[in-house]
Amino acid sequence: MRVSELLPEERPREKLLAKGPSALTDVELLAVLLRTGKSGQSVLQLARSWLSEVGGLESLAALEPERVLERPGVGPAKASVIAAALELGRRLARLRLSGTPILDRPEEVAGFLTRHYARERVEIFGCLTIDARNRLLRVHELHRGARTSSQVEPAEIFHRAVMDNANGVILFHTHPSGDPTPSEDDIALTRDLREVGRRLRVRVLDHLVVARAGFVSLRQRGVIGSD
Repeated sequence: MRVSELLPEERPREKLLAKGPSALTDVELLAVLLRTGKSGQSVLQLARSWLSEVGGLESLAALEPERVLERPGVGPAKASVIAAALELGRRLARLRLSGTPILDRPEEVAGFLTRHYARERVEIFGCLTIDARNRLLRVHELHRGARTSSQVEPAEIFHRAVMDNANGVILFHTHPSGDPTPSEDDIALTRDLREVGRRLRVRVLDHLVVARAGFVSLRQRGVIGSD
């Protein structure tokens, strides 16, 4: 069914204006951004098939603009609108996290990191610098690709913390395999960095492993103490 054949209150754009964006499904929201379909496919069908093929909204959000352009029926104008909307969502998530006490809420950090990194095909290691009120200062991506603990330089991590005037850091890395279970190497690295941080008076507050299947907080696992 074409959008024009729907009742006015069922059309995505009219529904958004009447009831607000929260009333729309993911398919309907994407249809609003796409505006039009393609030959033989309505905009709702185009949006539905796209979300189904990429694996849902999180997978769509992880697509690079050039991948968006590869979609049949999506030209530069539509691709730029979609890329801009997704980037606004990511920036809003960062702003919300910045004002949130996160020391005791690894779920907040994991949600933020998952939206940004869970679909990456290579391992990413980084840190979040945290102020004395447990708020986010900056996100630092420090390493891309397979790594060992010997490739993680403590100086690089703690230099970022000192430059940000941080009280602590939250380490993170991704598992492209989809399984967030930490390795023995992950645990050993966390303990080593915690000791370095203690000497420098920069606390290692947590180390999160994020993947498509979820996340693991090494603080919750007892690897990092509360001191």
